[in-house]
Amino acid sequence: MKKYIQKDDVQYWQTIFSLFLGSFVTFAIFYCTQPLIPIFSKEFDIMPATASLSVSFPTACMALFMLVMAWLSDAKGRKMIMTISLVGSTTLAVLSAFCTNFTLLLFIRALQGIMLAGFPGIAMAYINEEFHPSCVALVMGIYVSGTSIGGLLGRLIVSTLSDFFSWHIALAVLSVITLLSSLYFWFHLPTSQNSTPHKDSLPQILAGLQAKLRDSHLLPLYFMGFILLGSFVALYNYIGYPLMAAPYNLSQTIVGFIFLVYLCGTFSSTFMGKLAGNIGNAKVLCLGIIIMFAGVLITLAASLLVKITGVAIFTFGFFGSHAVASGWVGQCAKKGKAQASCLYLMFFYLGSSILGAAGGKFLTWLGWPGVVLLISAFLMLGLIISGALLLRETGYLVHAKQNNLSQHSL
Repeated sequence: MKKYIQKDDVQYWQTIFSLFLGSFVTFAIFYCTQPLIPIFSKEFDIMPATASLSVSFPTACMALFMLVMAWLSDAKGRKMIMTISLVGSTTLAVLSAFCTNFTLLLFIRALQGIMLAGFPGIAMAYINEEFHPSCVALVMGIYVSGTSIGGLLGRLIVSTLSDFFSWHIALAVLSVITLLSSLYFWFHLPTSQNSTPHKDSLPQILAGLQAKLRDSHLLPLYFMGFILLGSFVALYNYIGYPLMAAPYNLSQTIVGFIFLVYLCGTFSSTFMGKLAGNIGNAKVLCLGIIIMFAGVLITLAASLLVKITGVAIFTFGFFGSHAVASGWVGQCAKKGKAQASCLYLMFFYLGSSILGAAGGKFLTWLGWPGVVLLISAFLMLGLIISGALLLRETGYLVHAKQNNLSQHSL
């Protein structure tokens, strides 16, 4: 008999807060160097696409090692691997603050990506396994809101402190904050009750992966993950270039405060996660993609206020879409939830690495409109996929109602 965490349990909010802090740490570390990309370009005399590797490298490494970490979490337990992931990555964050050349920084960032591979997918599996099914959508939304807070504070702290002091001091301060958050997670997250450690053989693991990559319900969601984070990172990697150039000429600190629009994501992930539970995942996913598409097109406006509004709208759509898609993966995977979640996030972070780097090429080629062109093309593909999912979900609902009616008449 499974013992779920429910809303009236003492551990309910303690567990949610611990997971919230874990997602905060993950995104703060991943994207803390994003506002520093223009600084790296200037300080190390490198192209924007090369400077963006400080974001793309860790995400690519995490994507490649997520399945290994999922296997380790099955063998050693969810909490142990998540804790090692957070504490190890924050320790490396301290070392990154002392880097004096870009190559060494990239090496440490890559190691951080490998360590952080042990958190996101396993946390999603933990939520689906430990919380009662009636509150999974809400908890997943709150968890995803932690990623928005982490991305916001990570960028804001680093951009502001680097403007007043240096990027080295900025990364050092952030590393202390994330280390303390990781220690809280370690001491307060309950040990898994519904996941018994076990060790699958390599043939079993490969068979499970093959089945999940062929699953017609999961595969479209994997591609959605690629499109969602790839588009998001491409926008945030390079939005600083037009804003710090003429006619705006904004300082690094002001550009950093623009990341306050992340608060839109904090709200949208919880709101749209709850909405998906009421009207269906596919409808809300379509809505989220449309919102992202509208937002990125608005950033082409000349007015600074309108441009920032476009970024906010885009951010709202992204976090809502990610909350729905990631939660949907756990619902579709009847078994091997950690493996399914890690596959989703592997595509998710590969999108970040590939489209995040490609955005630099489009920026060099066509300026900011080039980045918008790249994002728009992939969002159109996302809209096609989400539309197909909507048609399928609607068909299933109609079929289910017909079956219920026929059974009732009998």
